[in-house]
Amino acid sequence: MTEIAIYAEGGGDTTEQKAQLRQGFDGLLCNSKSSARAKRLGWKVVPCGGRQAAYDAFINAVHSNPAAVNVLLVDSETLVKANAGGVTQDPAVCVAHLTQQDNWNLREVQAERVHLMAQCMETWIVADPAALEKFYGKKFASKDLPSRILLEEEPKRDVYDKLAKATRETQKGEYHEIRHASQLLQKIDPTKVAQRCPRFAILTCWLDGTIEACR
Repeated sequence: MTEIAIYAEGGGDTTEQKAQLRQGFDGLLCNSKSSARAKRLGWKVVPCGGRQAAYDAFINAVHSNPAAVNVLLVDSETLVKANAGGVTQDPAVCVAHLTQQDNWNLREVQAERVHLMAQCMETWIVADPAALEKFYGKKFASKDLPSRILLEEEPKRDVYDKLAKATRETQKGEYHEIRHASQLLQKIDPTKVAQRCPRFAILTCWLDGTIEACR
């Protein structure tokens, strides 16, 4: 194993936008990144823009760089059945979901390297209202954010709508993925995200275990 390489959905269309989102993911996953560096492993997050581009880049890396731990990280888009099996059984659930929904061929990859964020990446962001309030400041309406504990059950459209409503009157203006997401990902508390988004907990637990196993 030479490096951890995460091929992620998101980042917009330009190199600069992708670089900004990379910084956001690195901030949110800083503990795993630090652990990898301590083990002298390479670490890179590759925002790919659209989900199909993320899949294509991931599959290409599986074949062209097999010594790396190549990881696919995309939105689920729709509700996925509960991950009662946790780290052990959830990979098969993720693969089955993406095979059915996107018609992707994942038969050649290790299932545990396929991960889902939530119905949309913004679900992670709304998991920490306190961080959002600090970022947006006055007139941020935290009461308008999704209130359910398990945010992965919150429909994608509702996450977008409620986040927009909560931020609309603030000085920074309504939430905008390109302008705000990378900054917010670096500010939200990973512990709070893990509490409300079980698949984030699975991702970080798996990353840490994979890195720790490297001798």
